[in-house]
Amino acid sequence: MTKLDRLIAELCPDGVEYKTLFDICDVRDGTHDSPKKTLDGKLLVTSKNIKNGEIDLSTSYYISEKDYIEINRRSKVDKWDILVSMIGTVGEIAIVLDEPNYAIKNVGVIKCRDELIARYLLHYLKSKIAQNYILANMSKGSQAFLGLGKLRNFPVPLPPLPIQREIVRILDNFTELTAELTAELTAELTARKKQYEHYRNELLTFGDDVSVVSLGEISTDMYRGTGIKRDEVTETGTPCVRYGEIYTTYNIWFDTCVSYTQTGSKTFGHGDILFAITGESVEEIAKSCVYMGHEKCFAGGDIVVMKHTQNPKYISYALSTANAQAQKSKGKVKSKVVHSSIPALKEIVIPLPPLAEQDRIVAILDRFDALTTDISSGLPAEIAARQKQYEYYRDKLLTFKEADA
Repeated sequence: MTKLDRLIAELCPDGVEYKTLFDICDVRDGTHDSPKKTLDGKLLVTSKNIKNGEIDLSTSYYISEKDYIEINRRSKVDKWDILVSMIGTVGEIAIVLDEPNYAIKNVGVIKCRDELIARYLLHYLKSKIAQNYILANMSKGSQAFLGLGKLRNFPVPLPPLPIQREIVRILDNFTELTAELTAELTAELTARKKQYEHYRNELLTFGDDVSVVSLGEISTDMYRGTGIKRDEVTETGTPCVRYGEIYTTYNIWFDTCVSYTQTGSKTFGHGDILFAITGESVEEIAKSCVYMGHEKCFAGGDIVVMKHTQNPKYISYALSTANAQAQKSKGKVKSKVVHSSIPALKEIVIPLPPLAEQDRIVAILDRFDALTTDISSGLPAEIAARQKQYEYYRDKLLTFKEADA
């Protein structure tokens, strides 16, 4: 029998009393008005700033001192308060760990009397039981909304303080261990990526005995794709690539498309290099990858297809170096949307050893790429497994028999 089991058997053998949040804490909400943004002043935190258990101040904005004071007359935020998003993504939860200096909008504030009840409620409000209550009690019109009355009437099991303390200890430790594991895996991934980038740059640095050629010299054809709208992407049909997927989905090479369409006109095939010639960043413009599959595929708009007779993976690796990216970004003007072009791509130069040497380099870099890819895919899977484990024990620990009235 665990310590928690002994405490429950000793202190509440017949069940646990349930109370509403309003019985336990003062529950308020912030303004629903939209104070004007200012260049400086005080920060305003909205429901959008509460995500993944944290308060993201980096995306909040400034309001005047006058508006800040007016909002805080209704609901000032203090340390150990719990914030609940009330509009939009309803039910996001975060705890205030430092002395705050911001006002709130569309956010519920659960003002806790001490750290223990705050940490206990934090875990409970994140539980599946609590989230199901929120889901069942929020309005679902044009925008999801949780009323203050529903939040105040939120039922919470309230075991004796020693039991609350033990539950908090267990779940806080679990959270800390998960964070430590995430940090370790992220550090390992970062080290492997740096090692890979080092060897890639070393292998792709040659002396004067290897010629340097432009893409215009080695391409047999270079052309733009045609637009494929979001609503033209289907679950079946001809495989296709839209330019944004080159930034978000594909790396050095891929052999299967994630999207399909019933429309399209410009195709690409095995070994073709794809460039995304529109983007939001000068530093990443013209990101490229190579298709190693064997189906006919459609290229979306703002994609340039390059055909050639070299080792396709070698070309893709060579175009992923810092030197190549610097050439892709050269002369581009940063604005809301950044563009490249076929003439600009044709001017990019890369070293071009004989095909046999290209094959040798690709074999080495493929092994490094596979290692970093395995770690990259393993990292979120491991974190997700730990998170599910935490959620399982959290929901189990916070499920109580209700005492008879």
